[in-house]
Amino acid sequence: MSDIGVAEIPVDADELPLSEPPLMNALLDGPILRTLLWLAWPNVIALSAGTCVVIAETSYIGRLGVDSLAAMALVFPFVILTMTMSGGAMGGGVASAVARALGAGDTERASVLASHALLISISFGVAFMLGMLTFGPHLLEILGGRGHVLAQAIGYTRIFFGGAVLPWLMNSMAGILRGTGNMKLPSLMLLNASVCQIILGGTLGLGLGPIPQFGMRGVAAGSLTAYLISISVMGWYLFSGRARVVPKVRGLRIQVAMFFDILKVGAVACLSPLQSVLTISIFTHMLAGFGTAVLAGYGIGARLEFMLTSVAFAIGIGSVPMIGMAIGAERVARARRIAWTAALVSFVSVGALASIIAMFPELWVNIFTDDAGVRAASRHYLSTAAPMYAFVGLATAMYFSSQGAAKMLGPVLAQTARLVFIGCGGSWLSTRDATAANFFTLAAVSMVVLGVLSCLSVILTRWGPTRAGVLPIRAAAMPASYSKVPALPAALSVSPLSLDGKAADYR
Repeated sequence: MSDIGVAEIPVDADELPLSEPPLMNALLDGPILRTLLWLAWPNVIALSAGTCVVIAETSYIGRLGVDSLAAMALVFPFVILTMTMSGGAMGGGVASAVARALGAGDTERASVLASHALLISISFGVAFMLGMLTFGPHLLEILGGRGHVLAQAIGYTRIFFGGAVLPWLMNSMAGILRGTGNMKLPSLMLLNASVCQIILGGTLGLGLGPIPQFGMRGVAAGSLTAYLISISVMGWYLFSGRARVVPKVRGLRIQVAMFFDILKVGAVACLSPLQSVLTISIFTHMLAGFGTAVLAGYGIGARLEFMLTSVAFAIGIGSVPMIGMAIGAERVARARRIAWTAALVSFVSVGALASIIAMFPELWVNIFTDDAGVRAASRHYLSTAAPMYAFVGLATAMYFSSQGAAKMLGPVLAQTARLVFIGCGGSWLSTRDATAANFFTLAAVSMVVLGVLSCLSVILTRWGPTRAGVLPIRAAAMPASYSKVPALPAALSVSPLSLDGKAADYR
């Protein structure tokens, strides 16, 4: 047999010699549960420190008085909107885009995507700053803020959102690093930010030694200073060439396609926290009519929900690069297995912790206040709603899995359904002279609705490349002008499974 003849024989990849096996990518080939937990544990530690921030911040705000607690309950939805949109939504979109590029073996594209991600974060940060400084006071008043409570809430808003670019930039840098599979540095920076927030926020809020007491303004300033420190470290790491992806600056050409690759996930994902905050805001407005004690009690319970959801966040954000790389490599079946593994771990872990607090609410409530009315309202809310936090954890895992697959519409619609459920149910209860306990039950049921619909959205949504069908060839007379076109050799023919010649996995 001639050399030419041998060269024309296509060789199956499975029959290649085993002397030099390809390097194994743990995110693409490693055991799913073990790899997921390995990626998640740095985030769990960092977000546990974030839990300490929630406890410490609420504790020293409680020392400022019940009015300050109520003011924080008013501001809290907008702060959460900023952090979840910049970190979970757009940050996840950035991680997904970078991971998909790396999964396809295109490091240059990943670097250009990183640069565009930073531009997006600055733009969104400026938009938040202008929006909240202009309309924030009016929004807080609509939510039920009055008198001294409203004044303290406005003071916090002006400081925090005056530096809104900082949390956006910090979370975008973290998203770039997470997309490469580096969970340790972003988590370390979150840990650093948490420690600095506790120290600086408490010092500036309550006053220490020669430092005067700045109240709510000081708490906000402490948060921004902590973010700035983390930005400095991650920026140095990214631009010094130590990261797997270096944001391209020199010779960068702005490309609409790069913005689209990030925003098709990140922008759509932003609708979910936006609706979530709108849901919380509507619910807060409904509870404001029951008095300051009920509002402050609900605020304490809502902070626990945020804290426990951060556990699901840690697991979910760990699944994004795994799923993104699997989708980029067209291994859709593996991507789905990762998604359901993350969902199960999130549901069980969040549900176990929340159930303990539901049975013993004093473990959480007594940390923050001595006011009997606030304690009673918070205990009632937690005993009713906390067992359902597991479904919020489930929805969070589905949300991040969908980010990795770049299929965000389903989880967003699930959040829309929860918003409509709260709005319609709350309106109906308002016409029935319902008690605060009835509204707490409404909140609990809405969490179940969110979790179930989020799972259904993943089940019903097709992941991976669209099947590219090949038009059938009819037996017809060929014009004479085509008779001179040579046929392709069999070894060069393209499989109808995909347009780029790769055998795609459509499971």
